[in-house]
Amino acid sequence: MRRTVPPSAEIEAQIDQLLAVGVGENPRESLSELAKLGARLIIQRAVEEEFDAWLGRARYERRPDPQQRGLRNGYRPRKLQTAEGELAVEIPQVRRVAEPFVSKLFPRGTKLLRTEPLRAMVIGAFVRGLSMRDVESLCEQAGLGKLSKSTASRICTELRERFEAFKRRDLYEVRLAALFLDAVFLSVRPDGPKEGVLVGWGFTDQGERVLLSVMLGMRESHEDWLELGRDLIARGLGAPLLVVADGAPGLIKAVEQCWPASDRQHCAVHRLRNLLAKLPERERERVRGAYWQALDEATDERKAKERLEALVDQLDVAGYTAAARCLRNDLDALVVHLRYPTRHRRRWRSTNLLERSLGEVKRRTKVIGRFPGETSCLTLVWAVLDLYITNATNGIKFTQLERHTLKRMRYEGNQETIPKEVSAA
Repeated sequence: MRRTVPPSAEIEAQIDQLLAVGVGENPRESLSELAKLGARLIIQRAVEEEFDAWLGRARYERRPDPQQRGLRNGYRPRKLQTAEGELAVEIPQVRRVAEPFVSKLFPRGTKLLRTEPLRAMVIGAFVRGLSMRDVESLCEQAGLGKLSKSTASRICTELRERFEAFKRRDLYEVRLAALFLDAVFLSVRPDGPKEGVLVGWGFTDQGERVLLSVMLGMRESHEDWLELGRDLIARGLGAPLLVVADGAPGLIKAVEQCWPASDRQHCAVHRLRNLLAKLPERERERVRGAYWQALDEATDERKAKERLEALVDQLDVAGYTAAARCLRNDLDALVVHLRYPTRHRRRWRSTNLLERSLGEVKRRTKVIGRFPGETSCLTLVWAVLDLYITNATNGIKFTQLERHTLKRMRYEGNQETIPKEVSAA
């Protein structure tokens, strides 16, 4: 049967159908499918427009030139392996030509492509949407060949629109069990020092992972974090049961202002790094072992605190005063995760998952060096985290007993209150 519409139009129809149905009972699967369809659409459009340029005319366009280049002859399927999994695209075919069409996106000779063109597109076309010349240059550097201005412009516009929608969406239906806060420092502008990009994501009380905020933080100060918290509250986010963050004084102060009724967990990994930095090399392995043993083997907050206080005393006696002071500081917040269901304590005692996500951001932005401005930087960070966090498959499964425990903690111990100073902002 003759194909009357290009593959990209068929993919668009699938996306429209999925959006019309909604996420249903399996939101994680629906979001994952939506992400893959979006990735396929971006790549498929690029291939089709590359083919149009190579052929010298658009689909159904007729030209009187008898020397015109070949005739369209359907499509052939190809598969490629990307960071988002295996994707299927269709490569246009042509007849009545001396040589077949070969897309610069996909070199010939392999059945399963591993060039990760989606990642290259995110690094290239998505980032510098304000400069088409930069888009073309970066796509060539990433091995994508030349990308048409119309394709690059459409890709960048669509991504910026999605990011703007992400920043505006309401959060009234999101009920968090745990909120994780961290930052990554990037070269946001063509010159000047690196600036902080603040990120907030969490686990809902249904166990789903959700990305909540990506915004510029400049110095990662108290005012920066307070702005992020106020924005989340203004969009309807209720108080999480637990907030996990490092020990930066400005961040701690902002958390306490925005969510005074929530538990605050001092990231155990950040605390250990600070502790070991104040010890000689010969002592670090022993102290590291004692530190994790105290947290891993304790059954409740009291026992963990007793064992850590014993370690503080040992450090004091050994003359490591600065290390002892570091461990003693904010000790109550270091063991808060032990109030929560046993199976999830290790996951909720640090910002490791968020740090790994931000590591993915750094890996994908390394090729860029410096961004041309805030919009490009924040859009790329959001795009990577949206794929990495929102579409990840490793959420949390709560048992009925765990759900009951969290519900009791929320309504008996953590009343959702919003301070007047914050809600008025």
